[in-house]
Amino acid sequence: MHRRRRTALSVAAALLAAAPLLAACGSEAHPGAAAVIDGDRIEVAALQAQVRDVRTAQQASPQAEQLIEATGDLNREKLNGMIFDRVVEKVAADHGITVSRREIQETRRTAATRSGGEEQLAAMLLQQQGVAPDEIDSVVRRNVLMNKIAAKLGAGNTPEGQRKLTEVFAAASKKLDIDVNPRYGTWDNDKIQLGEYSAPWIRRVTQDHSDPPAGM
Repeated sequence: MHRRRRTALSVAAALLAAAPLLAACGSEAHPGAAAVIDGDRIEVAALQAQVRDVRTAQQASPQAEQLIEATGDLNREKLNGMIFDRVVEKVAADHGITVSRREIQETRRTAATRSGGEEQLAAMLLQQQGVAPDEIDSVVRRNVLMNKIAAKLGAGNTPEGQRKLTEVFAAASKKLDIDVNPRYGTWDNDKIQLGEYSAPWIRRVTQDHSDPPAGM
């Protein structure tokens, strides 16, 4: 089970690796939206609320200055994650994959135990992934879905397995017709990420080929 988690999350990290984008698209037709995905809007207000939650948690940390400095591009980081979550949900739905509230709770409880408690888990996720306490369940949900997707597709932690998942996620991304407000960049369907954006924690996970905090 631990190996399966590591495999799925390594693939997720690879899917979010940095890459340049050559084409551009605009969202002037969608004022107030940070992005429009399959006709559904991600409001700028919703994005700013996530950023505000992270900044509030960071400012309350003894390492506030370092945490804030390490997440200077937090608007794009959060939008990148919000869009990627929609792609994950699309892939899961296409393959009949669901996750229950109980699975989320059990996975979070296991992660907290490995971390030394809920407070330690929250502190590590804030430090290493820029995750506010209220967002932890969403991160757990994403990870559980990624595990199930990798298992359903038989995609192991190999170059072939990563290519297979990348193809599946890229196809789903294209179907969602993702249109990003130019102020945040543009979405690369082939790399499944905002064009030139790469979160520091994603680069670290990719380089280390290891789990995010607490084996999540």
